[in-house]
Amino acid sequence: MLGKTKIIQIGNSVGIVLPKEALNALHADKGDTLTFSVGPDGLRLTAYDDEKSRQLELVRTVMRKRRHALRELAK
Repeated sequence: MLGKTKIIQIGNSVGIVLPKEALNALHADKGDTLTFSVGPDGLRLTAYDDEKSRQLELVRTVMRKRRHALRELAK
């Protein structure tokens, strides 16, 4: 664990302040975009990777178009 932080009021929204150690672990800096997802062990926070996001969207498109064939292959 790198530390803890509190949820704070920012205008009409809420947010968190990440300590320097957390930003270093994420390889992120002020102004960068972060993504989060829910996994079996809790919330996962990662630095946004434009290329990875493009590839994931491409995979999702193929999976939607070919879902019946993929189901048959999975049997």
